[in-house]
Amino acid sequence: MSKRKNILFIMCDQLRYDYLSCAGHKTLQTPNIDTLAERGVRFANTYVQSPVCGPSRMSFYTGRYVSSHGATGNFIPLRIGEHNIGDHLKPLGIRPVLVGKTHMIADQEGMKRLGIEPTSKIGVHHSQAGFEVYERDDGVHPDMMVKPNVAYNTYLNGRGYDSHANPWHWAANSVKVDGDVRSGFFNDIADKPAIVSDEDSETPYMTRRAMEFLVEDDGATPWLLHLSYIKPHWPYIAPAPYNNMYGPEDIQPVHRSKVELEDVNPLAQLFQNRVSARTFSRKEARETVVPTYMGLIKQIDDQLGVLFDFMEKRGLLKDTMIVFTSDHGDYFGDHWMGDKDFFHDPAVKVPLIVVDPDPACDVTRGTVEQRPVEAIDLVPTFIEYAGGEVPEHIIDGRSLMPLLHGEDVEWRKFVISEYDYFMQPFNAKLQRKPLECRIYMVASARWKYIYAPRYSPMLFDLTNDPDEFYDLGRSEDYVKERQMMHNALADWALQYRQRTALSEERAHQMIGLEDKLGVLIGYWNEDDVQPPAVVPDPKTISKFVL
Repeated sequence: MSKRKNILFIMCDQLRYDYLSCAGHKTLQTPNIDTLAERGVRFANTYVQSPVCGPSRMSFYTGRYVSSHGATGNFIPLRIGEHNIGDHLKPLGIRPVLVGKTHMIADQEGMKRLGIEPTSKIGVHHSQAGFEVYERDDGVHPDMMVKPNVAYNTYLNGRGYDSHANPWHWAANSVKVDGDVRSGFFNDIADKPAIVSDEDSETPYMTRRAMEFLVEDDGATPWLLHLSYIKPHWPYIAPAPYNNMYGPEDIQPVHRSKVELEDVNPLAQLFQNRVSARTFSRKEARETVVPTYMGLIKQIDDQLGVLFDFMEKRGLLKDTMIVFTSDHGDYFGDHWMGDKDFFHDPAVKVPLIVVDPDPACDVTRGTVEQRPVEAIDLVPTFIEYAGGEVPEHIIDGRSLMPLLHGEDVEWRKFVISEYDYFMQPFNAKLQRKPLECRIYMVASARWKYIYAPRYSPMLFDLTNDPDEFYDLGRSEDYVKERQMMHNALADWALQYRQRTALSEERAHQMIGLEDKLGVLIGYWNEDDVQPPAVVPDPKTISKFVL
């Protein structure tokens, strides 16, 4: 291992792909993130494997599709034994360290079934997706789910924010209005400053914790530091001055059309009727919340500037791959929807910038890569960067290293995303079994196809309708195109993705194994036996261990 093999893996939560100045946002300036794009490659068509936190992150941390790893929702465990980022990187001498959020749910029932103590070394490994936890905080701490040992709450209490057991909620993500404290979960107060100061808010706190790890690190072992910010995810509350740094005049026009409300796909209509969709379909809501969302992004960019300056002074930038991305996007009224959970680009497409300091990547610095990339591509990229071989029988993604090196390689033609909607409140009226409540997206350069059992499909022509306004899913003129995309989805679903216990190399060695062992099926006599088959010798007893 060379000193060069450190990795800084930065992830934001709910950051849209188009809310960076390097991605074309006209009023939101993100110079420090833009500098990353200048130093590396910006992948302009990056898609997550699910448009919601938990399953998306489990795909980031395993390199596997949602239907491969099985953690299909926010509160669904990643099954015990699933290969995670630690399983892949620790044998290569990389120390995976977490500062921030993972949304990982441990498979407690699985560990109990296998006799694994959750507090044991292997239990902790699987409970934390393979990360060594320097500090973990998943955010979203309403009073009913607050954990008293959350370090950030302890920090806030020590700073004088005496807000019961949960200052995360009642100080960092709430505001004062006329002397009363109001929860930031209510969007009508999103333009008000958080009770906490900028210094004491979540993003600067996590940045400092990352720098504290770097100070404490002795340099003996290369690391992957996963700095995983909670923001700009809701509650959309920002400390001063970020709460009013932008105004309604700075937000970009809403991306929707009235045609999307006409003859709507019944499943899409259920998402259009959610509370978040109704709220953010209102001009007042967008003009109140989106400027604060932009402020939260600006705060992240400012803090990354602090971090990068710190790393440069310590000589770390020249030895560290830097990855910047998000786990999913946010609708904000686009397509008459709110929050995330569906498959239009504002929700399922994310920013991705990769900076590799290796001179071999000089040829691609400052470029924009248009080929389709998936979240599952990062784990194999990290493996190859660290000098390892990507286990193709386990990893669904593809290493980005050839693209970083400017190599002309054959690339994927489709991207996949999946979602389980059984936890949605509207499902109570549908009377569907949870196993029936799944949606799939398959997208190519030309078409985006959305399929859900018991619903008509959706189809968008991305060449003639890049805005995704006109659903062709029930048009008689596009039967062939729908069938083509459905076949692509079926081909993907039929991939052999569960044989994780046998490598491709070992599989090749097993060709003709029965003949090699002397298990001669169908031969007429000894004369038919040809090497490497073996004629059994009754005088010899041998054992073959696979």
